[in-house]
Parts: sequence; structure tokens; C-alpha cells
Amino acid sequence: MTGPVTDMPIIILAAGQSTRMRGLDKLIQMVEGKPLIRRQADLARAVTTGPVIVALPDGPHPRRDALRGAGVTPLPVPDAAEGMNASLRRAFTALPDGAAAAMLLLADLPDLTENDLKTVLQAHDRKPEYPVIRGATEDGKPGHPVIFSAALFDRFAQLTGDSGGGEVMAAARGRIRLVPLPGTRARRDLDTPEDWAQWRADRANKPGGA
Repeated sequence: MTGPVTDMPIIILAAGQSTRMRGLDKLIQMVEGKPLIRRQADLARAVTTGPVIVALPDGPHPRRDALRGAGVTPLPVPDAAEGMNASLRRAFTALPDGAAAAMLLLADLPDLTENDLKTVLQAHDRKPEYPVIRGATEDGKPGHPVIFSAALFDRFAQLTGDSGGGEVMAAARGRIRLVPLPGTRARRDLDTPEDWAQWRADRANKPGGA
């Protein structure tokens, strides 16, 4: 699968504070020769000709610097301390009029690949009647990326707190199609220095290294 496969907008959530990293920023950690946030933006840009909206901390920030030239739309989230729902509210409001669906991608999943995003996008093309198409682990645990149909967009505007959009998932009333991706990469996030150390060790131990 080469080249973009869709014009669907993609939202990347990257406004969190990395509080468990003890002074480091997980989204600036290097993955495949570039900061993680830039890697994720490049993945999104590779699969869509539509807008890529990146929710970011308000004001100057190294994450914004890492995205320079990436062809994405930075979206400041001044109320990011509230939790993920602040980013979701603002990002879904920023979608272009007429978008039939949008993909949501977390910025801290370093194992996701371009083909993983394309696999989920193509599952949506085959089953567009599902309000939610969601990447999952190989053994079926829900993860990311997630595609939401436009019928659910208004639900995001009502979110408060830090539920991570659980209310929107509930509104889908069980009509959620899971798309298994290899291994655990749909869910493996890295929130602490120990997580990063283990992840790097695991990659180094794979055949051919990392």
C-alpha cells in the first residue's frame, strides 16, 4: 500500500503534560530518527490528503517546533490541564464542514505503522455504516486509531473532564467494529522513563535490531 488512501481528516492528540516522565517529554523522545510527535504526524500525512489537526499545549512548545514543515494544522488547547476531553472538544470542532468521518490518533503509540492506519481506513471503506471503526490488539483489545462518523461529532462538543471520550463510545450503542492489528501496537503507549527503556530494549532484541 503506497501513497495516501483517503482525504479523511486526522486528529492527533498531543496536548498532554507527560507528568509521569519526571521532567522529560515523551513526545519528543526519538523514534526512528525523529521526535515521536513528528513521526506520528508524518504517518498521518502519508495516508491522507485531508487536514491533519494536532492538538498541542498552548503557547510556544518544543512539540510545535518538532512539527515545523510537517504540513499539519497546530491546534492550541489552553485548557489542556482539564484532561483529554478538552482536546477532543476543540479538535472535533475544528474539523472542516462536511467531513463524513474523522480518524483519531494518539501521539504516544510508537509502534503503529503507516499500514496500520491504512488497514483501519480501509475497514471503514468496507463498513461505512458503523459509527466507530477501531484499531485493536491482535487478541482483540480495543485501541487506536479510531474512526468516528460525523453522526457522533456533536457528542464531542459536550465532553467535560477526563473520560477520554467514553461517552461518545457509549453513544455508538455497541456498533463498534474492531480491526485487529499485529501484536499490541494499537495500545502500547509509553508514559514513564521505564516504559521507554523497556520498549527500546525490546526493539533492540528483535531480529535485526531497531
